[in-house]
Amino acid sequence: MNIGIMGAGNIARMMAYTINEMEDATLYAIGSRTQEKADAFAKEFNIGKAYGSYEELAADENIDLVYIASPHSHHFEHMKLCIAHERNVLCEKAFTFNKREAEEIVALAAEKKVYLAEAIWTRYMPSRKMINDVIASGIIGEIKTVTCNLAYNISNVERIIRPELAGGALLDVGVYGINFILMHLGKDYSNIESSVMMTDTGVDGQESITFKYKDGTMAVTTHSIYGRSDRKGIFYGEKGYIIIDNINNPHTIDVYDGEDNPLKHLDVPEQITGYEYQIRESMKMIRQGKLESESMPLAESIYVMGVMDDVRRVWGVKV
Repeated sequence: MNIGIMGAGNIARMMAYTINEMEDATLYAIGSRTQEKADAFAKEFNIGKAYGSYEELAADENIDLVYIASPHSHHFEHMKLCIAHERNVLCEKAFTFNKREAEEIVALAAEKKVYLAEAIWTRYMPSRKMINDVIASGIIGEIKTVTCNLAYNISNVERIIRPELAGGALLDVGVYGINFILMHLGKDYSNIESSVMMTDTGVDGQESITFKYKDGTMAVTTHSIYGRSDRKGIFYGEKGYIIIDNINNPHTIDVYDGEDNPLKHLDVPEQITGYEYQIRESMKMIRQGKLESESMPLAESIYVMGVMDDVRRVWGVKV
């Protein structure tokens, strides 16, 4: 299939490299806000078509799937543009700025009968099932506590610190912590509590979010834009614990008993970058005539946006 990339930033570069390494996809076009930037990107990644506007990219009927890699604040606008031209869309996380935008864009895609999915890569990776299989095996018994974290030193990045670009830790890295908890514990929780420290610019710089489940399980996720964290996810059970080395891109799963003795080690399959799984599923769904992902259904994207809306409202952030 012919893939077009909308946006020419760092995430777009990672996706371009990934697609060029895939045998079953073709990096057909790049769209940027300027022709100069599009041409440079196309030259670097050997792309045949370079468009100096997003409108030109969306209008190209030879594109089978558009991957949107623009800032969070522009996802809704750019998805709307692509859907208006009946282009299939895979949009980078966070899906939109808020739940209202997510619901509107999902309805529009359904009306136009085009494929639409959120590109949150951890939902598509084989590590997701591997982790759930280890939990289901009962090797550490009943799990009552989960912790996870994700933080990078990105407080100097413009799109992170500017409210008008939908900045902040939550939409950029916190979305992974929330998805990690929901993927592996489900949604049967009673309430969510949080604590936040805002930046001088008015976005969330770091936070801690706690999910309290009806069965007594508690899951805590922390996020920050001020420094790199260990990125681990840990499940604590009555007979031991499971350590996921990186919730943003798991490579290893290690299981220990209650005395810290290793019980099991699993390596996640080798990958190009990890981005390939969302592309492959999108192509598979499009070929099958389906309009959404199986790994990240649109209802789930709307749900996660709703969770983040609720948390931000408590912080006093307008959503």
